[in-house]
Amino acid sequence: MTEAAELPPAPEQARAVFGERFADAVRYAELLAEAGVQRGLIGPREVPRLWERHLLNCAVLSEVVPEGVTVCDVGSGAGLPGIPLALVRDDLKITLLEPLLRRTNFLTEVVELLGLDHVTVVRGRAEEVMGTMSAVHVVTARAVAPLDRLATWGIPLLRPYGEMLALKGDTAVEELKSAATALSKLGAVETSILHVGEGVVDPLSTVVRVEVGESPGGVRFAAKRAKAARTGRTRRRR
Repeated sequence: MTEAAELPPAPEQARAVFGERFADAVRYAELLAEAGVQRGLIGPREVPRLWERHLLNCAVLSEVVPEGVTVCDVGSGAGLPGIPLALVRDDLKITLLEPLLRRTNFLTEVVELLGLDHVTVVRGRAEEVMGTMSAVHVVTARAVAPLDRLATWGIPLLRPYGEMLALKGDTAVEELKSAATALSKLGAVETSILHVGEGVVDPLSTVVRVEVGESPGGVRFAAKRAKAARTGRTRRRR
C-alpha cells in the first residue's frame, strides 16, 4: 500500500485569497488529502500540489464571476472549482452538480462541515436535470470533458445571456477553435480566453468564457426545455 503524501502548509497567497474563510479552506484541503484520496476522488500524487494546482487555481475563477449570480458547477467531482469559489464568494448561489453517489456524499459532507449555506448539492447529469433545475447565470467546470462536449451539457443549463466559464489548460486555444461550430449551434454569441490569478498562481489559470444569447442550447434545447417545463407543471397539478 502506497504511503499517503503529506499535505504541505497553506501558502501565504491562500490567506489573502480566502480571507475570513482561510480556516475552512485549510479544512477542505485536509479533507481532500484524507477522505478525498481514500475514496478515490483525487489521486495521492495531487496532495503535495493541492493548494497551487487545485484550491487556488479554482478560487481565482472568482475574478470573472459577476456579483450575486446563480452558478452551477457541472461535474463537480470533489468540489473543484465549486467549493473554493463558494469559500471566497458568499454572494453567489452555487449548485454542485455531480452524477456519482460517492462524490455527492463527499460534497454534502464538506458543505455541511464548512457551513456553506449558499451551496446545494444535486446528484444527476446535466442532461437529466434540465427543466427540473432552475436555469443559472453562470456554469462552471474544470477537467470534465473537451469543450465541445462540455458545452452540450453546460450551455442548456444557462439563462438567456448567461455564460459558461471552463477552467482549461494549454489546450484552451485549440479546443475553442475546434468547438467553434458546435458552440454556434448551441447559441453562443461570443467566446474569449481569460487569464486570472495574477500574483496568486503561476502559471495563471486559463478560463474559456462562452457567452450565450437569448436561446441557450439553440433550437434543439429550447424544445427540450419547453417539454420539461410542461411536464413539471403537469406533475405539480397532480
